[in-house]
Amino acid sequence: MGTRDTSNPAAKSPEEWLEKVAPEKTRGTFKLFLGYAPGVGKTYNMLSEAIRRRQRGEDIVIGVVETHGRPRTAELAEQLEKISRKKIDYKGVAFEEMDVDGILARKPQIVLIDELAHTNIEGGKHRKRYEDVLDVLAANIDVLATMNVQHIESVAPTVQSVTGVPIRETVPDWLLQRADEIVMADLTPEALQTRMRRGDIYRVDRAEKALTNFFRRGNLIALRELALQHVTKAVDRTLTAYMDAKRIQDNWTVRERVAVCISSSSASQNLIVRGARIAEGVSGELFVLYVESEGELEPEQQRTLAANLQFARNLNAQTFTLKGKSIAHTAAEFVRERHITHVIFGRTEVNGWKQYLYYWAIQHFLKEAPNVDVHIVTQRRDVD
Repeated sequence: MGTRDTSNPAAKSPEEWLEKVAPEKTRGTFKLFLGYAPGVGKTYNMLSEAIRRRQRGEDIVIGVVETHGRPRTAELAEQLEKISRKKIDYKGVAFEEMDVDGILARKPQIVLIDELAHTNIEGGKHRKRYEDVLDVLAANIDVLATMNVQHIESVAPTVQSVTGVPIRETVPDWLLQRADEIVMADLTPEALQTRMRRGDIYRVDRAEKALTNFFRRGNLIALRELALQHVTKAVDRTLTAYMDAKRIQDNWTVRERVAVCISSSSASQNLIVRGARIAEGVSGELFVLYVESEGELEPEQQRTLAANLQFARNLNAQTFTLKGKSIAHTAAEFVRERHITHVIFGRTEVNGWKQYLYYWAIQHFLKEAPNVDVHIVTQRRDVD
């Protein structure tokens, strides 16, 4: 049988052409299964996906999976190859931790790593398990991982105040932004409580105590809302990245975004309030923008501007201060880049050439901005 002449471009197979033009993958892909409480199915869903992918021929192993004595989870884990855990002696007691070096030596396509917020026993390479994950990803190995929302650093204080349960182990928020995909393992609070009563999560003798503490319905509703918010943000980042990569200039109004353009006038706080009401009404995000044009502000104006921006942050707005010779051009650019759907400008009661300049600026903005709803709110001039 003859051999293929790969030196001849016409003789290359489609697969060879695809390999040639596809960008080389240099880091592992990070997929996170996020839950809002123990027992919602994070680890089970991760194992189920791993088994499906192994059946398709992918090389996949378990780095560490905690079954917590749940039979159905344990049954799935038994179907996959495991990297033996590393034994560490700490103060005369033997502990087992995930063997990062063993994973790197085995070099599978994909590795499963449970409970990202876990703190490693002293004597390991890193203090936290998520740091081990970063090493695995850097070795161009894909990672499927799990964690609960209460372990996100910025969320932990809120969860502690709601549930009264101290959150001792956390991961930094930037780790979620590093994830290429976030999947929420979701159950209604009622379904989760039913699982608890059946003994599917903890032993039955522990269930009733859990249901009157961490697993109270109000706690679960709040935790689920927090998890949904983080998944929504992740999806939003993915959509924005896609639109940027494809150079899509039009606003895809999947989610409403309201931008308020403010000045150093105290009247701007009324604009911010109006923007907050619109954002709340459309379940959207609120942005507040100040454009620094030529010329420095007087000390009193600087204090007023700082107060305006702080007022906006108190209303959960994202604040931005940008430099630009043209306020209209800078605002239009901001609207395009942030995919704003509503923009609010203030209008003071002026006449003559100032009125002309104001209308010119609005027209200039409309010419440069994508399709966006423009709200012009009349303001009273500050009284000296």
